[in-house]
Amino acid sequence: MQVTVLGAGAVGGWLAAGLARAGWPVAVLARGASLEALRSQGLVFLEGDRREAFPVMAAADPAELPPADLLLLGLKSHDLPGALPLIERLIGPGTLVATTQNGMPWWFLQGFGGPAAGLTLQSVDPGGALARAIPVERVLGGVAHVGSRVDAPGTIRLMKQDRMLYGDPSGRNPGPLAALVEALRRGGIPAESAADLRREVWLKLWGNSNMNPLSALCRADMQAMLDDDGIRGLVEAMMGEMAALGDRIGLPTGQSIAERMAITRRLGPFRTSMLQDLEAGRPLELGPVLGALVELAGHLGQPVPMLAAIHGLTRLLTRTSGQG
Repeated sequence: MQVTVLGAGAVGGWLAAGLARAGWPVAVLARGASLEALRSQGLVFLEGDRREAFPVMAAADPAELPPADLLLLGLKSHDLPGALPLIERLIGPGTLVATTQNGMPWWFLQGFGGPAAGLTLQSVDPGGALARAIPVERVLGGVAHVGSRVDAPGTIRLMKQDRMLYGDPSGRNPGPLAALVEALRRGGIPAESAADLRREVWLKLWGNSNMNPLSALCRADMQAMLDDDGIRGLVEAMMGEMAALGDRIGLPTGQSIAERMAITRRLGPFRTSMLQDLEAGRPLELGPVLGALVELAGHLGQPVPMLAAIHGLTRLLTRTSGQG
């Protein structure tokens, strides 16, 4: 299966290396220093003292890449709307799209019943352009539980991998889903098929939607925040509001807040991606991680005062820091 990667960063590069290790042909759309590095040294993967380099085809122009059976989107959620013209040039009539993004994806409410059926969330998909270009029937949705980073252009370092979940939210692509999961496993990535992918997305978001923006506001790691009684109480209040919203739309968490927070504590002094982006001067992934929940609650008339307040504070932070 021919794979094209758009966004071979910390997560996209990790997955691309696994697929290349499994023997799948991998092409990467890149530019600048990343393009030069991929052409000169391949995709470099580091884990501890181990170093591997995988030859990949790399180009700045989609027309120079082979037709893709699978387009792997490694970009962050808030970058997808702006990248849509490139995405449309990379997908052909039969191309499936594999996602890896944090937050609520554009396809989440497509084909989803209940009171949220068919809603388009502007926080995620302004004008519904992504949903029109990439309907849920073409999606293999992913939820990544991994710690990795870009050490240098074209070089990915793995710190810790837990599991990579992929699912078929439309139920129309069981064969490609099975092939993708099997190839990732063969390539050393602990991949699993998720029978209820939306619930897995929701569960990850249940932690990210509070810890990410709060870490940016506090400039603190997760352990420091949970060790503070006041911040921990705020986290619990935000989680309670999201759990109630999930019950409303038919996505109960199936966990207590204490159980979910215990999982977070096991990560120790972890610095969230939003905190890292703030410190690096990059735009924050606020819309898909928290704004979508506030917007969804507004559509349903569901009160979420804590979520809305933290969303407002973090949105103001992005404006005053120039990272909106």
